[in-house]
Amino acid sequence: MTDRATSPVLLTGGAGFIGSHACEALLAAGRRVRCFDNYATGKRDNIAHLLGSDGFELVEGDLRDARTVAAAMQGCAQVVHLGALGSVPRSIADPLASEAANLTGFLHVLEAARHLGVDKVVFASSSSVYGDSPVLPKREGAEGAPLSPYAVTKAMDEVYAALYGRLFGVRTIGLRFFNVFGERQDPSGPYAAVIPRFILALLRGERPVVHGDGRQTRDFTYVANAVQAVVAGLDCSDPGAVGRVFNIALGRSTELRDVLAHIQQRLAQRVPSIADIVPEHGPDRPGDVRASLADITLARQVLRYEPKVDLWQGLDRTIDAYAG
Repeated sequence: MTDRATSPVLLTGGAGFIGSHACEALLAAGRRVRCFDNYATGKRDNIAHLLGSDGFELVEGDLRDARTVAAAMQGCAQVVHLGALGSVPRSIADPLASEAANLTGFLHVLEAARHLGVDKVVFASSSSVYGDSPVLPKREGAEGAPLSPYAVTKAMDEVYAALYGRLFGVRTIGLRFFNVFGERQDPSGPYAAVIPRFILALLRGERPVVHGDGRQTRDFTYVANAVQAVVAGLDCSDPGAVGRVFNIALGRSTELRDVLAHIQQRLAQRVPSIADIVPEHGPDRPGDVRASLADITLARQVLRYEPKVDLWQGLDRTIDAYAG
């Protein structure tokens, strides 16, 4: 088995939004990082400042290619698997692409980890696995029926991770991320997340589009909190964590319209005319849930996860990054 103290961490999706922040955090902690990405949703610009840094290497490759994944994992004792095609609407538009990247791609990671004797795989799941469950807060073990192909792929990732643990002894820890936001999240394109979309529209003097009445709630999670959970998963020595999944969120629910109001107020301090922009309301999006709130008790107890940045602090940092 490869020595985790001296070997690099393979980080799939490392040029992505969350992945690039995770690369930085692991390097800052003295770990070596092997970043793996095909730029389907990530960007080389996100990790350009890391190129040439001690302990950082970049491998360009596709999760759908099993041999490439196995080659990238050679010599790694631990894996952080963040590579995926995100977005519920994207998965509804193209279910096969989501299946290939999110499910088959994860199977390639698990197979490589199995044959190479990797110590641990920390992987990204999603709050979407709670589907149509009306229960709040969302608690591990109380999942509903999936509402999108994306949710199906993430639910099956969790099933396969548990199965590989039982059959082959692959040690996994799953992180169910809730609505992660922050710097470097792509604000453009049809599948952009809501917070960077709001910021970009307002900076352009355009009306931000709100799907539905804006009273839907989300447990928005600043990216630094998500990355803290990734590091905690890698470092966790509690055997009770292995083979389980954990909610990773702030543990607080906020209406979408309140998030937009905060963004608009902050940007209006820079450009007063932004205060006069009236949002445009569109239809509800297929596959979206009405309310989301995470119970993060389990992550606190087992992973020692404790979110350090609240929503409003995270929003202000994000706004500053986009507004310049």
